Amino acid sequence: MNLLIELLAFAVAIGVLVVVHEYGHYSVARLCGVKVLRFSIGFGKPLFQWVSPKTGTEWTIAALPLGGYVKMLDERENVDTPIPADLLSQTFNRKSVWRRFAIVAAGPVANFILAIVLFGVVFATGVTEPAAIVATPTANTLAARAGFEGGETIVAARTGNAADSEPVRSWSDLRWKLLGAAFDHKRVILSAKDRHGTSDFQLDLSGLGEKDIDDDFMSHLGFEPGGGTLIVAGVQAGSAAQQAGLVTGDRLRAVDGVPTANATTFIAYVKAHAGQPLTLQVERGGSGKNANANANASANTTSTPATQGKLEDLRVIPQMQRDDATGQQVGRIGAELATQVPSIDVRYGPIESLQLGARRTWDLSVYSVRMFGRMIVGEASLKNLSGPVTIADYAGKSARLGPSAFLSFLALVSISLGVLNLLPIPVLDGGHLLYYLVEAATGKVVSDRWQLVFQRAGLACIVALSAIALFNDLARLIHF
Repeated sequence: MNLLIELLAFAVAIGVLVVVHEYGHYSVARLCGVKVLRFSIGFGKPLFQWVSPKTGTEWTIAALPLGGYVKMLDERENVDTPIPADLLSQTFNRKSVWRRFAIVAAGPVANFILAIVLFGVVFATGVTEPAAIVATPTANTLAARAGFEGGETIVAARTGNAADSEPVRSWSDLRWKLLGAAFDHKRVILSAKDRHGTSDFQLDLSGLGEKDIDDDFMSHLGFEPGGGTLIVAGVQAGSAAQQAGLVTGDRLRAVDGVPTANATTFIAYVKAHAGQPLTLQVERGGSGKNANANANASANTTSTPATQGKLEDLRVIPQMQRDDATGQQVGRIGAELATQVPSIDVRYGPIESLQLGARRTWDLSVYSVRMFGRMIVGEASLKNLSGPVTIADYAGKSARLGPSAFLSFLALVSISLGVLNLLPIPVLDGGHLLYYLVEAATGKVVSDRWQLVFQRAGLACIVALSAIALFNDLARLIHF
């Protein structure tokens, strides 16, 4: 059943994104007076064809649904069959360089517009997110040095020399504001409430490098969602956790007398105490709910905190195991953990939703370009590249989470498709745009000979990237 959901979600995602991208090319081509011969979704043998009596365009759905194309009337592709004189004005190659530029750029631009609309819909309809409550930060992190102690609720942020603060409505909102400040190498002032009132905390993000901005960006700064409950989502057979008496549904309240409500800090503590007995204070009963997470990892769920149950002390000795990431021996107890954090319903007005959608699309586009640049210079791993298998997996997962998650996923992939196509690689839209910029600057068309050379190089680049992405997909499937 899960496989069927993944395949259907993947088909819908690819179908929507390809149609939008190619319709961008098609619509601007029509506006510029270019005759479109074929609009194809997919490649290979046509499964369905229909010719528009008004425009003469052939609409096609082909057998291989991993892309699409718009074929326009072009003298360079009709060498053997001369184009009738009355149609020469409708050929692509006879249009001005800026019209050709607009036609090619319209595909990626359509993807960005789609992302803005999708994000706007998500923001307008509302989404449940973790509240911006800070857990106790790890020592010597930026959050700890700024003065955060844990339990503060961040309500506003001011970046650089800005006069006014912007409200922080959720944990996701906080992350994006800090990510933007980090990219711009600015300091940010966070306003947070606790039991003593409202205080300002200053973070200087100017010293962060590109290598510091990754998926664990918030953890590196010392920020983890707080105010919630750390629960046991599963216990591995024969593990130290099972021997100690931990069971699914237990809520971890403290380790060695230190309160804990965050999986990241708890796991770090366990890793550092391999073979040493630890005392866990757990709570059983009450109204806590189980949550699913990956083994030895944390997952945020949008549930309300559990009511008080029975408190017990358990003695556990972490087993020494090799950490695949570092190669060092660390402690593990074999428990699957999840963090239940206070949640908040975030909803915006129509205009503000579109503004936020545009800002989110811009931020993600900049992040994608910088991440790709980091991979080129070796500052980021090529493991960040994903192919169709991973996309299908995430499509299925987001579809099972609900409409908001699936729309956000569509927006994210649409941005990735837009950015990818704008890269200055021949055979992609960005490569053609580069040709037109050269033509506009020099007044001369890039020769067919050089275009052929660049096209072969670009094709080799695309094949290499596709091979790496497919290898990463397979590696994730078989975990090697």
